[in-house]
Amino acid sequence: MQVMKWSLIAAAVAAGSTQLAMASAQSDSKGFVEDASANLLLRNTYWNRDYKNGVNDRNTWAQGFIGTFESGFTQGTVGFGVDAFGLLGLRLDGGQGDMFPGEEKDWEDSVSQAGAAVKLRLSNTVVKYGDQMPNLPVLAYDDSRLLPQSFTGTLLTSSELEGLELNVGRFTQESPMASGARDDAKLKSIDVYGASYQFTDNLSAALYFSDVEDVYKKKYANVNYTIPFSDDQSLNFDFNIYKTDYDNDTVATDGFFGNGIEGDDNTIWSLAGKYSTGAHAFILAYQQNSGDVGYAYDLGDGGSAIWVANSYYSDFNNADEKSVQASYELDFAGYGVPGLTWKTAYVYGYDIKVLNESDGKEREIFNQVKYTIQDGPAKDLSFKARNSIYRSSNSVGPDLNEWRLFVEYPLEIL
Repeated sequence: MQVMKWSLIAAAVAAGSTQLAMASAQSDSKGFVEDASANLLLRNTYWNRDYKNGVNDRNTWAQGFIGTFESGFTQGTVGFGVDAFGLLGLRLDGGQGDMFPGEEKDWEDSVSQAGAAVKLRLSNTVVKYGDQMPNLPVLAYDDSRLLPQSFTGTLLTSSELEGLELNVGRFTQESPMASGARDDAKLKSIDVYGASYQFTDNLSAALYFSDVEDVYKKKYANVNYTIPFSDDQSLNFDFNIYKTDYDNDTVATDGFFGNGIEGDDNTIWSLAGKYSTGAHAFILAYQQNSGDVGYAYDLGDGGSAIWVANSYYSDFNNADEKSVQASYELDFAGYGVPGLTWKTAYVYGYDIKVLNESDGKEREIFNQVKYTIQDGPAKDLSFKARNSIYRSSNSVGPDLNEWRLFVEYPLEIL
């Protein structure tokens, strides 16, 4: 793995050698206070998850406060700074385990956490140590519920050559979304490294690796290519692939439903084509799993470490599963209503291997509407409604209807 790591970096540097080095961000630093920012996000959310078997239904209403502070960098050859966050979640009604600590029907009324990281910058290279929210394909924090997930460790991000970004990191603690403890997930360690490169305005690629100690090792690759036809018409292709080798075959159960199939490897890939014309976008996607078991994540690498096309309520990531998607997006700005968007999708998964079944099926109808106020006293106040209707074979997972409602209001304090 060490040889592969240095080969990756050498290849990325060679690929960028024809590009001019970027101007130094550190030389433009105005100072610790002068470049500082502080923000508060008010997030109110209501979840209603109705399982058709009548078991473990969720009905949760909660208010979140997400405060962030980012200092600038001190002036000089090497700049120093500090980032920090403070989180508070209040349970207004109901409860669920991915939002609040506690047990069924006995959820705690609140959850809170604070964290900070120190950082230094040399030219266009930043090293940060402490509590962070990394967003890489093999280590991606989850912010899909009330409060975000976080990790503690070190991350180096370098952008010395135009179009090229290198990342190398090691994290040793993980705080889940519903916990104020810094290491409630009992993460031993995760090592991550990789690079992304923008070859042209229309072509980019990425290659990443990770190792969650005693859990699994992953490789990830992405190619994204856009063919422009006119100013408002284009065709985009997005290819993603993960290769996972599990350290312990008892960890690698089939997807998240724990269907008891054990194995030691998985490959999942997806290819999506998106045709955009004016306010409209039409997407077709195909996704496929192979190997002994399904694709697992959020076992030390974050609840969003699944950068594939067919990930909605279901991730369509079971053993041997193949899935197809047809979706449509509409931006109402083209019809005089800026800030209003709608997405609808249908995903069908088949050939799923679960216990005594080799042809399990699942399907999901997804709809999401979001509106953000564009100006006036309530500028940037947003409303989002997301609905999933999910049905499957009995051995794949329980049927459900789900609503997720969000009201978010970002406030700029500094």
